[in-house]
Amino acid sequence: MFYSLIRPVLFRIDAEKAHGLAIASLKLTAPGRPPACPAALATRVAGIDFPNPVGMAAGFDKDGEVPGALLALGFGFAEVGSITPLPQAGNPKPRLFRLVEDRAVINRMGFNNGGAEAAATRLAALAGEPGSKAKLQTDVVGINIGANKDSPDRVADYAAMARIMAPLAGYLAVNISSPNTPGLRALQDESALTGLLDAVIEARDSACGPDKRPPVFLKVAPDLEPADIDAIARIAIEKQLGALIVSNTTISRPPLASAHAGETGGLSGAPLRDLAQQRLRDFRKATGGAIPLVGVGGIATAQDAWARIRAGASLVQLYSAMVYEGPGIARRICKGLAGLMERDGFASIAEAVGTE
Repeated sequence: MFYSLIRPVLFRIDAEKAHGLAIASLKLTAPGRPPACPAALATRVAGIDFPNPVGMAAGFDKDGEVPGALLALGFGFAEVGSITPLPQAGNPKPRLFRLVEDRAVINRMGFNNGGAEAAATRLAALAGEPGSKAKLQTDVVGINIGANKDSPDRVADYAAMARIMAPLAGYLAVNISSPNTPGLRALQDESALTGLLDAVIEARDSACGPDKRPPVFLKVAPDLEPADIDAIARIAIEKQLGALIVSNTTISRPPLASAHAGETGGLSGAPLRDLAQQRLRDFRKATGGAIPLVGVGGIATAQDAWARIRAGASLVQLYSAMVYEGPGIARRICKGLAGLMERDGFASIAEAVGTE
């Protein structure tokens, strides 16, 4: 209710400045204990125990500044990043646009972040010293890694990021699906993807002991052809990835009402929901359920999350919906999910996955 009162004021502020205010506000808030969730929402995916299946997607906390605060808001996990080896400013401003009439967002941020060194130092400090009582539940904090825009060797960038971040991550998310770094999506091609994942896995293994290796998740685009989906699914299974994150923002443009509809960049929010839902079904079919899927794109309600789970997602993520619904969205979705599970006769999230 409070957010609905202040939202009109926030929406008068430039979208990127408002995002900065949100991060600053969360930094002033002590992380505290995550709220209790119904036991039925707890789920185990890729060897990680999640208190609930609702996560914050990458893009909100680009530099790993507030993962603990996000968990305290009720998210079952938080994915920070995308982080690149070297700091970079990203694309020229303005580059973030609210499409209020469509409950959507278009961004062309371009992996703006402070670089790996600063993020690693920050995340290590948040986690506390080895053997101490950790300040942050790091096993449910994923680190989304990317390559610098002007890098002469992007595969080497991903390998370097895996080596740096693997000891700090609950999971590593390899982001090759952003539309805002020229040429990045070409890494989704079959031959390029195999070489990339081999390099990332080798780097992770060299940085961590055999019992402390975080699973590797791969984040894919919704704008894929059927042959691409089949190839990515096959490679993901061959490389024993922890999960596929389906999907990133779209470069397609369904009918939109906002004056910002013509802006270039990735579209997220409500207009992405149906496309992301279909891509999840496609990957569920292509993988045969052999690898966990994380559903993301257009999720704003418990019903949206439940539909994605029933279609094959073991976990779900959101970001754009919080712009419109406020910081209480994770708790509301979790409460609604518990009710939907009871209504449909499921005792656990895992039991409901893929039962559409």
